Amino acid sequence: MNQSRIRCVGGIACDQDGRLLLIRRANEPGAGLWSLPGGRVERDETDSDALIREMREETALDVVPGELVGVVERGPFDIYDYRCTAVAGSLTAGDDASDARWVTGAEFAELDRSGSLVPLLADTLRSWNALPRML
Repeated sequence: MNQSRIRCVGGIACDQDGRLLLIRRANEPGAGLWSLPGGRVERDETDSDALIREMREETALDVVPGELVGVVERGPFDIYDYRCTAVAGSLTAGDDASDARWVTGAEFAELDRSGSLVPLLADTLRSWNALPRML
């Protein structure tokens, strides 16, 4: 049986100190867990357009999309994760996020140890050499 795939984007954004931007998901899948901001690509929307829209909706930040870092499959979702740079806005959780924050490497490791990250996020970012800097 051919399962219909849903194209999504995720943003890997780090600030000038090397902290990684994470959101706490307000809805399923992964409600209550920390993840990269992102979401579905709408019909007739490019990945860049979707990333800009999703980052603004979930974090109130304006971003400039960068290179594709990798693609992951999670259930019916194909998530294309891009580096991006925040260029304007004030970090505020919104839309599908109940919280948003910049995390250091140590804070990320603690979220991983406590089971507070969406499944496989730490392993995936580690394999892409995209973990936040240890401060």
